[in-house]
Amino acid sequence: MSYLDVDRRILALAFARMVDSLGNSFLIVVLPLYITSGVVTGGTFGLSATLITGLILSAFGFFNSGIQPFAGNLSDRTGRRRLFVIAGLLTLTVANFVYTLVDSYGAVLLVRITQGVGVALTVPATIALVNELSRESARGEAMGVFNTFRMIGFGLGPVVAGGVVAGGPYLGGTITGFEAAFYVATLSALLGALCVYLLVEDPEQEEADAGEDISIAVLDRVRDDKLLDPVFTLGVASLFMVIGIALLEPLEHHINTTLGQNATMFGIEFSAFVLAQVLLQAPIGSWSDEYGRKPFILAGMLVLVPATLAQGLVTTPAGMIVARFVQGAAGAAVFAPAMALAGDLATGRSSGTTLSVLTMAFGLGTAIGPLSAGLLAGITLPFGTAYATPFVFGAVLAFLGFCLVYSQVDETVDTGGAEPVEPGAAAAD
Repeated sequence: MSYLDVDRRILALAFARMVDSLGNSFLIVVLPLYITSGVVTGGTFGLSATLITGLILSAFGFFNSGIQPFAGNLSDRTGRRRLFVIAGLLTLTVANFVYTLVDSYGAVLLVRITQGVGVALTVPATIALVNELSRESARGEAMGVFNTFRMIGFGLGPVVAGGVVAGGPYLGGTITGFEAAFYVATLSALLGALCVYLLVEDPEQEEADAGEDISIAVLDRVRDDKLLDPVFTLGVASLFMVIGIALLEPLEHHINTTLGQNATMFGIEFSAFVLAQVLLQAPIGSWSDEYGRKPFILAGMLVLVPATLAQGLVTTPAGMIVARFVQGAAGAAVFAPAMALAGDLATGRSSGTTLSVLTMAFGLGTAIGPLSAGLLAGITLPFGTAYATPFVFGAVLAFLGFCLVYSQVDETVDTGGAEPVEPGAAAAD
């Protein structure tokens, strides 16, 4: 597998997603600090400051996930993927900049919602473009490369953001550390938009048929022996996976106290997941083109069970690092092959709608995971650490995801064994 073999337009989309992810992940560190710094004031709609902060942070995920299917469907109907990607990135550019101008909870909430809309416009159209620009025999490789670049940006963002905020003020005190961080996020989104504008074109395709149905299917009405649509099943399994992955962040204080570590060590544990993703997504995606998608997805979901559970049982920082790295490797075995399998099943111009099921699941999981951890952390189990319950919950979800994929999803790659599912056999009804 060589990055030089990947279509330059896919590499351009991957680079745009990397710089965009870097800017967005900046806000993982910056926004909580900014909201609680005293700069943001005003009414809280009758809610506590803590609760309104949580609402602001979660709004991005919920609005992002809720709008993605509609944005993906609209990009299918118009066929103008590139326009959606650029419009979404420019929306993010404006929203990231406006953070420097607002100072009330209500205004910050509106900006956060706007960010969610921007990402919702960008992600389904971007994934659809990657799907359509990739060769059918190398779709897993393309998805793996794309996700690798995304994770590089996501992993670097929080690290750089902390340094930018701590290093302020800049230019003789005229720019605070928070403002500098928002400016970096603004420039990142703008750079991504320029990259797509200059280097990417929509692939040639026929006009959508007036009777073409590109809605999202839940039940399978094609295969007599299956209940659920395979893409919907992959979306549910992906949701379960991401919930388990996102449990760690809100438990930072409890984990640091229990493991006797500081914030730096927690950052290393968090980054171990990202490192595994960066190292393994591209090769696993490429292998799935040769050996099939489903075996990697099943293996990843199965390994997620002990890897997630272990995070509620380990009592040393080294143990947590290993558990997070294994969880990252398991996630890498699911991400690219699942996206490629869904892309294999997309028919006509339905890539945006079809793949938005998975991208919506990813966004929703990042919103539900932290909330689940907060709700379950107070429940004590007779084994493990004091915060073991959320990770037991995540492990159970991963196993349920494994069962769903095993029973409801068919292979789409001809590996010389069982007959693969023909594209369109599970098309949305």
